[in-house]
Parts: sequence; C-alpha cells; structure tokens
Amino acid sequence: MKLNYKRTFLSGLAFLAIMAFWQMYDNVLPLMLRSTFHLNETLIGVIMASDNILALFLLPLFGKLSDGTHTRIGKRMPFILFGTGVAIILTNILPILDNSYYASASNFKLISFVVTLGLLLLAMAVFRSPAVALMPDVTPKPLRSQGNAIVNLMGALGGIIYLVFSALMYPESKTKAVEHVNYQPLFIFIASLMFLVIGIMFLTVRETKWAEENSAIEKAHPEWDLTEKSEEKKARLPAPVLRSMVFLLISVALWFFAYNALTTWFTTYVDTLMGKQLGFASTCFLVTNAGAILFFIPAGILASKIGRKKSILIGTLAFGSCFVAAYFITTSAKDAAIIPMYIDFFVVGVSWALINVNSLPMAVEMCNGADTGKFTGYYYAASMSAQVVTPVLAGFLLRNIGYKILFPYAALFAFLSFTTMLFVRHGDNRASAVKNLQAFEDMDI
Repeated sequence: MKLNYKRTFLSGLAFLAIMAFWQMYDNVLPLMLRSTFHLNETLIGVIMASDNILALFLLPLFGKLSDGTHTRIGKRMPFILFGTGVAIILTNILPILDNSYYASASNFKLISFVVTLGLLLLAMAVFRSPAVALMPDVTPKPLRSQGNAIVNLMGALGGIIYLVFSALMYPESKTKAVEHVNYQPLFIFIASLMFLVIGIMFLTVRETKWAEENSAIEKAHPEWDLTEKSEEKKARLPAPVLRSMVFLLISVALWFFAYNALTTWFTTYVDTLMGKQLGFASTCFLVTNAGAILFFIPAGILASKIGRKKSILIGTLAFGSCFVAAYFITTSAKDAAIIPMYIDFFVVGVSWALINVNSLPMAVEMCNGADTGKFTGYYYAASMSAQVVTPVLAGFLLRNIGYKILFPYAALFAFLSFTTMLFVRHGDNRASAVKNLQAFEDMDI
C-alpha cells in the first residue's frame, strides 16, 4: 500500500486556496479597518475574532451536511464549488467598498462593508470542513498522516504565494507615508488564485470514483473501523473510542492555546522585554514556518514507523521544552539571543509539524467514513475555540502579571497537551514507510 501523491495533491488544492485567503485576511483586513474606517483596536479585535467564533458552529455544521450529501460530483465538491464561487465574488467587493468609503465616507458604506465581510466569512466556512475532509475520503486510513503532510505543505505554499505577491506589489517604498493604499490588485490576485485552483479541482478530481475505490479498500480491512452499529444501524463510537476522541480534541485545544498565544503576543513581547522590533519577530516566525515546511513530509513518514501518537507526544514535549528555553533566552541574554532564538523557533516549527500532520488523521481514523466531514468539523471547532479564548486570556495575564508570563503560559498548555495525549488510545494505525515522493507518472488519477 502506498500513498497516491497525484490524487493527494489535487485533493489538497482547496486547502492551498483557503490558506492563501486567510493569510491575506489576517494581514490586510486590520489595516483597512484602522486606516480607512478608523475603528479602535478593541472593535478591530472583535471583528478579527469573529471568523473563529463563527467557525465554532459552522465548521461542524457544514462538515455534517456534506457527509449526508450525495451528488454526481461527490459529497464535498458541491460545497467547495459553491463556497469558493461566492467567496470569489465577495472578495472582489471588499476593496471596492474600502476605496469608496475613503473617497466619500458614509454609514451605508460602512454597514455594506461589514455585511459583505460577514457573508464572506460564511462562504469560507461553507467549504472549509468539506475541503479538509476530501483527502481522508479518498485516502486509506493508515496513509492519512502522509496525506495530511501533503495537504499542510500545500496550505503553506498558498501562504507563501500570497506573501511573495504582496511583497512585490506593496513594498515599503510604495506604501510609506501614503494616506490610503488601494488593495484591490491584491484581492483580485487572491480571488483569481482561488478560481484557478478550484477550476483545476473541478476538471481533475473524481471524488465519487476515488471515494468508492477507497471505500472498497477499507471494506477489505474491517479492523480499521473502530465504530460499532447501534440497533438503529447507525454507526457510533464505542465508549473507549469516544473517550480517546474527547482527549484528542482537548489536546488539540491545549496546543492551540499555547501556539496562538505566541503568534498573537510575541511581537509585543520582544519589543517590551528585548527592545527588538517587528523585523526580528517576523524572522522568528519565518524560521518557524521553514522548520514546519521542511518537516511536514518527514513527520508523516515518522508516524508510519513509530505511530501517530508517539510522533505527537514527541512534538508536544519538544514544543513545551522550546517555550521553556525561549523564556531563559529572552530574559537573560537579550543582545546575544538572536541566533539561539532562531534555532529555538526552528525546533518549534518542527514540533508543530509533528503535531499538526498527525492529529487530524487520528481524529478521522476513529470515525466511520460516512462521518468524516462531521469529525473534521469537531477537530477545527476545538482549535478555533482555543484561538478565540487564548489571545484574551494571555493578554489579561500579560497586563496584570507581566510580559515574562508569555512563555511559561505557552509551556504550561503545551505540557498539558502532552498529558492529555497519553489518554488517547485509538486512531494510531500505521502504514509502510514511504521513503520519498514517488514519481508522479507512476500514479494514475
């Protein structure tokens, strides 16, 4: 048994589009809200958190709805096509409203911008869970860690495409001291990228055929199915598997408590305690991303050798240890901390790859194939709930205790996730190790 890389790449195109969009959203929207609409930081924070709040309810909902959908083109593709199509239209409307408000401000234009933004977030929620569930639908359970590594790699590629284009289009020489920046070319580019990759998916992905073939493989291995049938013939999780699922979701929330607190507050942290500026903080995260990208595929290979749970345990233990090391580096050797911090943050990225690549496959491994979308939604609801709470909680502690609490805070939640993962006893199937990326021509679509 080996992973079909061509199918996995094609199935992961939607995730590339999703991550390119969210990278732009996180980078540009706060600038619009502050510079054009002159909203205060508190209101901007509420708006920026709204996507995570909506995700708590909408991702499981649309995941479950896609589980029960049956069309000629599959269960997931209708949601992907519809959600992306609406998102492309609304993405192009936002900068038009932004430019129009700057030219002539009015309450109607502000309300229109907020309503359009809300509809855009809804459209993105329509297809996120179905898009993520597509890869498990067409991939045998033991190979899903390797498949998820490819999908994560493509998501990172989407973010990089955005960063490169935005850096070329909006260098500091063009934006410095400019009263209003027209972001419409950037939004058009991202919308075009989404249209292109989803168009490729529509033309190449044979979801129904691939899912049927995968279902036949899994029926030949009944030992992979951890669900049981109730009297109503509905698949449900046995109590021990359900307990593992609950502890896995708790673990997901805990490591996002740690990581998202860092991504939210690190820039302010280094400025306050180390006298370092945005460039240093940005480089640290760039090193983290490099470590994650380099180890996405090795993380899947490692899981095929030692198991997903052990890989995640190694990742969470290293995660927490990096935060402990970062505390001592940043509080004791400010001037000599640059290289040690880069090394430390590279290991953070490696640890994040070990965790991220293997956790979602563990979740969908425990469920029946018909419920993949629903459980994908539960997985993302757990991560989003942490991302709603932890910036506020960490910020409260930073303000009332001091900035030195940031890394102990992150380390605490990382080590707690290690502890809860010890109670996860299912979803750890392994496959034969894949040594390298097989030649594409050896795989049929």
